[in-house]
Amino acid sequence: MCEASLIAFDLELKYTWLVLLNKARADEYMRRCRLDALIATSPTNVTYFTDYHCWIDYLFKEYMRTPGAASNMGQVYALCPLGGDPALVVKASYAVNAANLWVKDINTFGDPGFDTSLQPGTVPLRLERLYDAVTTPQENSTAMDALLSVIKARGLSRSRIGVELEGVPDDVQETIVNALPGAKILDCTNLIRLVRMVKSSEEIRRLKRSAEINELCGLESLSIVESGISVHEIAQYYRSSVADMGADFDHFAFGMRGIGMFTEADYILRDDDVLFADFGCIYRHYFSDSGTTLALQELPDALMERFTTVRSCIAAGAAAAKVGARASEAHHAMIQALQDCGLEASSPHGHGVGLEVRDYPIVVANNGLYIKDECLETSSDLQMESDMMINLEANIYVPGVASVHTEQSFLVAQAGAEPLLTQEREHPIQAGRI
Repeated sequence: MCEASLIAFDLELKYTWLVLLNKARADEYMRRCRLDALIATSPTNVTYFTDYHCWIDYLFKEYMRTPGAASNMGQVYALCPLGGDPALVVKASYAVNAANLWVKDINTFGDPGFDTSLQPGTVPLRLERLYDAVTTPQENSTAMDALLSVIKARGLSRSRIGVELEGVPDDVQETIVNALPGAKILDCTNLIRLVRMVKSSEEIRRLKRSAEINELCGLESLSIVESGISVHEIAQYYRSSVADMGADFDHFAFGMRGIGMFTEADYILRDDDVLFADFGCIYRHYFSDSGTTLALQELPDALMERFTTVRSCIAAGAAAAKVGARASEAHHAMIQALQDCGLEASSPHGHGVGLEVRDYPIVVANNGLYIKDECLETSSDLQMESDMMINLEANIYVPGVASVHTEQSFLVAQAGAEPLLTQEREHPIQAGRI
C-alpha cells in the first residue's frame, strides 16, 4: 500500500466509532463460566472493552500523587455485562479522552479542579455529555467508589462477577469483596486473555495497518544500509519514518555477529556482516512485529542454505496452523522442517499479536501447563481458531559469523494461516539493492 493510501485510510476512520471488543466472544465466555459481568482493571484491557485510552494510565502510580503510597495504578475500570454494553470508569480530569467512544455509559470521579469563577462557555455538541459529567459535582471521590456505583446501577450487586485481579493489590480486592457481600467475585485475568485471542474486524484492520506501516518504514530504513553506518542510525531513521506515518516506535533489533539480539549496543556495520533485523511499531494501540535477514554482500552458500531453511520452517508452521489444530502442531511442523534440512540449532516459535506485542496463542511445544484462573482452566496448548493473529519466527545464530532470521504475521483460517500482507521475504535484504 502506498503512503497516500495509508493517509486516506486514516482520514476515512477519523470520525468513525471503532469497536475493538469481540462482544459475542466475551458473552460466550461469560455464559460458559456462569458470569454476569467482567471487570477490566488494566489500562490495556480497559482499552479493549471500551476503546478508551489515555497515555498516563500506563505510567501514573499512586505514590506519584501521594508520597509514601504504593505503586498501585487503578484509576480506570471497564465493566462489561453479559448481553449489555460496557461502562467506563474514568477520572473526571481525563474523561475528555472518552469523547469519541462508542460506549455511552461513562462514569467520572474525583474533583477535576476547574476554575468556575467565570461565566461558562460553550462546547461542541459531541462534547456536551462529557462537559455535563465533569462540571457537575462528582458523587464519587475515587475510582473504586465509581466502579461500585456502576455495579449497583446495573443490578449486579448479587451477581457472579469476573474481575481482572492480576496486579490488583490485596487491599483493593478486599474492598471490592466487602462492598459487595451478596456477589461472588472471581479472578478472570486469563479468561480476558482468551477473549482477546480472537480478533474483531476492527482489530484486524488496525493490525493490518500497523503491519503495512512497519513494512514500508522497515524496508525504507534498511535501504540506507552501507558499510560504516551505525545500527543506531538505521533505528533512528525507522523511528522517524513510523512517526511520519502516524505510528509509534516499538523496537528495531539486530543480531550482532551471530552472538545474540541487541537494541542498545552501538555497532558499526562491516562489509561482511550478515545479521537479522527485527522491527515493529504501534498503530492506534496495535502492535506489528516483523523481521528479515540483512546482508552487506552476497550470502555464501552455507548461509543461503540456512536462510532457505528458516523460510521453509515458517511456511511449514503456517500450513499447520489450521483451525482446530493445536499450537504445538504448528510448532512441531516448524521443528520438523528444520530437521528435514539437517539443522537443529534454532528455536522457532510463534505468538499472538494485538494490544500487546505478545498475545495468546503462544506457538511452542506442549509444556503440560494450564491457562487458568478462578473462572476457567484449559490446556496451554491452545487450539487454533479463525481470526487469531499469529507471528511465526525462526532464526539461526552462527557465533562470530552471522545471524539469519525471518518473521511474518499470519491470520489463522480453515486451510492454514494466511499472510496478513504481502511481504518480500524470499531472499535476504542486501544492502544497496532494496
